[in-house]
Amino acid sequence: MRVIQWATGGVGRAAIEGILLHPDLELVGCWVHSDSKNGMDVGEILGIDPLGVLATTSKDEILAMEADAVVYTPLIPDRDEVAAILRSGKNVVTPVGWFYPSERDGAPLAAACAEGGTTLHGTGINPGGITELHPLMFSALSSAVTFVRGEEFSDIRTYNAPDVVRHIMMFGGKPEEAMGGPMLGLLSGGFIQSVRMCVDALGFAAEPRVRTSQEVAVATAPIDSPIGVIEPGHVAGQRFIWEAFVGETCVVRIAVNWLMGEENLDPAWEFGPQGERFEVEVQGDPSCTVTIKGWQPDTVEEGLERNPGVTATAFHCVNSIPYVVAAEPGIKTYLDLPLIAGRAHPDLS
Repeated sequence: MRVIQWATGGVGRAAIEGILLHPDLELVGCWVHSDSKNGMDVGEILGIDPLGVLATTSKDEILAMEADAVVYTPLIPDRDEVAAILRSGKNVVTPVGWFYPSERDGAPLAAACAEGGTTLHGTGINPGGITELHPLMFSALSSAVTFVRGEEFSDIRTYNAPDVVRHIMMFGGKPEEAMGGPMLGLLSGGFIQSVRMCVDALGFAAEPRVRTSQEVAVATAPIDSPIGVIEPGHVAGQRFIWEAFVGETCVVRIAVNWLMGEENLDPAWEFGPQGERFEVEVQGDPSCTVTIKGWQPDTVEEGLERNPGVTATAFHCVNSIPYVVAAEPGIKTYLDLPLIAGRAHPDLS
């Protein structure tokens, strides 16, 4: 299957690695935002041997290219871009949205799928995995489910996107800047879809509105970080929560906890004895709590080099491609596709 990579940030670069390793996929094109990358061999962008595929800033060139799928990984999604790709006859897999869109929000893209005979699938890790796929998967082992949760506990110093951490997440800024910043709105677009998927799939009679909340912790002493020193009184931790309720009973909770380490914070947030992790909880008969390790790096330095959470996000997209290409046209979620699996290492296959 011929695949185009759209954007070469952290997730995009990892997606290219995954495409090159996947026995059923071939990289045939690459769209880049930066003029400095225009015309470069994609291998050069990744710091590996040349691949014979040149990057381009021309969207028209990408749309005209023969391909089966596009892995769409810009920082901010553009619905019109995705619609154009779908209308051009290319399936789209993306970690930046459309995990479980409402009928109204999905209608323009569903129309583009019908016109192009193509499929759109939103996937990833958080959202796109830990927040809906895994709670639903583990709920299948329980009866009479009363509550599900997907939650991340991460050291944000390992996220190698300093401009995003400083200027969009607003770490290092004043608390009022973070509370009034864009991050809650940007995150809610995906995480609310995760909550609604869990509500609908499990059959909870939850109210339509998802309750959101944001909290911040500030530094009590200077904290060294990849974005510079976090000064006392400035944001060094953030927590975002999305919840669905039946009456006054919370039935679905999605949360992220992002800290600049565990020292010198007010409130004194910490990861606890289990450290950085992802958690999935299902309350029912029987109940379970699952702790997932390995999607966070062991050190800040390792994360800046190659963050396994970013890689997992990309590989979830890449491994979905054959299933998405085989699907009927339309917007397809986890509830519509068969079980998606990775592929064996080339030395073992």
